[in-house]
Amino acid sequence: MEYALVATGGALGALARYAVGRAITAGTFPLATLTVNLTGAFLLGFLSVYLVERAHVPLEWRNGINGGFIGAYTTFSTLSLETVRLAEDGRLAQAALYVLVSLVAGLALAWLGQQLARA
Repeated sequence: MEYALVATGGALGALARYAVGRAITAGTFPLATLTVNLTGAFLLGFLSVYLVERAHVPLEWRNGINGGFIGAYTTFSTLSLETVRLAEDGRLAQAALYVLVSLVAGLALAWLGQQLARA
């Protein structure tokens, strides 16, 4: 059952990521991936607390939601590749900004999600 929940969550997360990528086009800056990763950080922070402490969701369902859906929705590998491409194109400032915003805002949003789930 748990594998089916993770697989289903993963399929839905991949589709959601694809939809965001199609909806957000921002020229040469990888705004779609940044949006996906930041919203995913917030959601994972929120859901990791809410599903355990408030909703008391069973572990296999949490794994389907957090590991399956959020895991497929977010993408570190794409962030890495896009950063390398920005740097290869000589856009070092954009590459550095992308990594900095991804890391700092991602951590802040994960923390904020946890705090809101506990509020």
